[in-house]
Amino acid sequence: MLHSNNADALARIGTALVVSAFLAACEPTSNAGLLAAARKYQLNGESNAALIQLKNAAELSPNDIAARHMLAEQYLEIGDGLSAEKEIRFAMGRGDGADAALPVLGRALNLQGRFQTMLEESAAAAAAGRLGPALACVRGDAYLGLGKNEAARQLYQSALAAQPKFIAALIGMGRVAILAHQVEEADQYAEQALTAAPRDTDALMFKGDLLRARGRSEQALATYDQVLAIKRQHRSAHIEKAYLLISLIKYPAAQAELDAAREIAPGSVLVAYTQSLLNYSEGNFASAQDAMLSVLRVAPEHMPSVLLAGAISLNLGSLQQAEHHLRHYLEKNPDNLYARKMLASTLLRGGHTPDALAVLGPALKVGSQDVQLLALAGESYMQARDFNRAADLFEKASALDPKAANLLTSLALSKLGKGQQALAISDLQRATRLDASTPQAAITLVRTELGLGHLDKALTAVLALDHAQPGNAAVLDLKGMVHAGMKDGQQARASFLKAQAIQASYFPAAANLAQLELDERHPEAARQALLNFLSNNKTSIEAMTALASIAATTGKMEEATVWLEKASDSHPNAIAPAVNLLAQYLLVRQNGKALNLARKLQVSHPDNPDLLDLLGKSQLANGERDNALETYKRLALALPRSAHAQMQVAALQLLFNNTASAEEFLKTALAMQPDFPAAQLALAELQVRKGVHWKALAIAERMQKFHPKAAAGFQLEGDVLMAQDKPVPALAAFERARVFSNTNELAIKSISALRAAGKAEEGAKRLALWLQHHPDDLRVRLYQAENLLADRQYKLAAAQFESILKQHPKTLVALNNLALAYQAVADGRALAMAEQAYQVAGEQPVVMDTLGWILVDQGDAARGLTLLQKASAQAPQARDIRYHVAVGLYKTGDKAGARKQLEQLAAGNMQFSQADAVRSLLKQLQ
Repeated sequence: MLHSNNADALARIGTALVVSAFLAACEPTSNAGLLAAARKYQLNGESNAALIQLKNAAELSPNDIAARHMLAEQYLEIGDGLSAEKEIRFAMGRGDGADAALPVLGRALNLQGRFQTMLEESAAAAAAGRLGPALACVRGDAYLGLGKNEAARQLYQSALAAQPKFIAALIGMGRVAILAHQVEEADQYAEQALTAAPRDTDALMFKGDLLRARGRSEQALATYDQVLAIKRQHRSAHIEKAYLLISLIKYPAAQAELDAAREIAPGSVLVAYTQSLLNYSEGNFASAQDAMLSVLRVAPEHMPSVLLAGAISLNLGSLQQAEHHLRHYLEKNPDNLYARKMLASTLLRGGHTPDALAVLGPALKVGSQDVQLLALAGESYMQARDFNRAADLFEKASALDPKAANLLTSLALSKLGKGQQALAISDLQRATRLDASTPQAAITLVRTELGLGHLDKALTAVLALDHAQPGNAAVLDLKGMVHAGMKDGQQARASFLKAQAIQASYFPAAANLAQLELDERHPEAARQALLNFLSNNKTSIEAMTALASIAATTGKMEEATVWLEKASDSHPNAIAPAVNLLAQYLLVRQNGKALNLARKLQVSHPDNPDLLDLLGKSQLANGERDNALETYKRLALALPRSAHAQMQVAALQLLFNNTASAEEFLKTALAMQPDFPAAQLALAELQVRKGVHWKALAIAERMQKFHPKAAAGFQLEGDVLMAQDKPVPALAAFERARVFSNTNELAIKSISALRAAGKAEEGAKRLALWLQHHPDDLRVRLYQAENLLADRQYKLAAAQFESILKQHPKTLVALNNLALAYQAVADGRALAMAEQAYQVAGEQPVVMDTLGWILVDQGDAARGLTLLQKASAQAPQARDIRYHVAVGLYKTGDKAGARKQLEQLAAGNMQFSQADAVRSLLKQLQ
């Protein structure tokens, strides 16, 4: 039997070889044969096979117009508008007649969304009256794409007048009817088309689309299947089925249809768009973004993709990107209410409340019967803390939809903002009764009672919610939070653990359990809680990020870095973990790694604002100042409305001492956000540098006016007055600032003002009193030691610095200044201390100056001079360092170089500590 089967197998193989040889002999090798084979495949609905034959024909006879024309039409069949345009233009360039070629070119342009281009390309034919039914319909489709429905209708009617049963015209009239909300009329056009051509796939597709639009999903699916029975490689039928299946939440079936469409048209923009839509619907936003990027690279003006890109970015938390996409979409489609509401939501999440209200304004003027629109506007006014207006809007929305528990919930929160706590809780209780099936209102009620400190009421409410929603992980998590608020750690743990047992992927319960352990000072238990979660959710970004946070707070920075690296590696295309890792690299001074990662991510996310910001920081950390400036300029372009982006460019311009440019950027930032303290302070500092003190004082006055109970405006006034050498009124300003914020910075400034006013003794008493109440205040202790050093009380200063270094061994200021104190009293430890400071700081100008000066003073002038020259190059305005360079030159025998340095110093402002020494040495050299 085995032998017999082998013989059968050999016979079958032999037969196969004979058939194969026969087929090879019959394979068409002439152009005509290839075109004939392509037509046969087209009739059988085998698009890919037809495409292969037509490509072979075009390759065999590159100038064959018929082959190129057919190839263009075949590309249209699979939805590749770019390739279709390329082929038909090639054919037209070789003499393909306009009457035959223009409709094909028009369809290719329409498929790319280039409707205006299509109309311009066919304008001459239209003006000459050479509009056959096909070209008239393609022009009608373009007008329809531009929203000019009446112009489209006239063209479809002209086509039907010429050819009453022209399918494309009947479908076009049906589409116009749909847009006019004349559904029955659209049905009639669909039936006319199918009566004229029952197996026409375009007519069947239109019928399927109508059924889908009317909610008849099963009939629509059956109609699309009819299309596939006629033409099994019909890309659009697979895509439309996928759309419909996505809306029915049948994601695996939708994926199968997309896979089939992808086999037919691997590079199709519509397939990629639909894949992104499917990923988005499944909540897989990272994959959705990857698919969407592939669409926008090819078709940046495909508006459905732009809208979807905005939605994806919003869900990924990339608010600036979401805003960019949604604003671009609204520029083209200003009447799209869905996009307008989504943009408002984006702006609200970013804290741009006035902008959100501006976006919603036009829609609210048109009509305010849209409940979601009213709710969004209410939320905007809530953020603006206009609780009265918010309550009005929520009441209107609630009147339109009185059974909507979520609207009552929002109304309650607006009343809470107005201080109407009892009314708010009453509304929340009513919302809970309205919708017992979903727990949102009840959860808000519990959170409200918890926030108000009504722990017993919160517990009663959460127990009732737990009874109504048994087995709900979110409710159990909230129950744990209430118990934690009541300091019942045992019950809280039990609730958090039960929530995780019910839903292993519910991270908030794990996070709250970890926080409970941290609050009770059990960091290892907190770590274990997150590790347990991670064992069931191995790629959880949230868990790995939280583990990194715990490691960092316990001083384990290397472990924190490892966790953030794991989070980024597990989601290489996600922005958030990459941003966290970049920030960590910069924090732990792994600047090279930060820069490499930032550059790598820029390739796939060139305009992402968060990454641009971190790229700029990485470049700065690696000494690439020029590149950093260019990066921040790109950031300002990417965020044209961001005052913070303008401020960052200004800060870099200040670093380069480009004061005029910095001032322009600061003014732009303040034009965007007038109440921007950092920009106000920087602009005031610039005015002080320029000597225009009155302008700086005007800024301080404006800050005081808008924030009369904030310290910043009064502190700025004091700073400007100190710059004017007016310590007495400066002291008064600092004292007013201290009423609102009694910080160590203001304490130091007040004491400095006292010293400058000749009240050093009073300043010393105030300093001692501060340290009596704040003995561990390192900054004030350093200030005290520096004052002793400035007062030439070197031994006392040295003792203070030594005391500081016992507790904080690597405090650079203490190391550097202790070296100076030792040097002043000829203590042999001066050089060793300066070397230690240099090891800690690297090549910082002040530290190099100290070490270099001590080396020069102790006889190693050559090495000392090298360090001093480096320090002076980095800080060319530091006159003390330049004097030290002059001494170094003098001691190494370069008297001419020393004299040149001294003469330059003498020609400038001589109000600095070494001025007398400069004059003395210069006199000696002259």
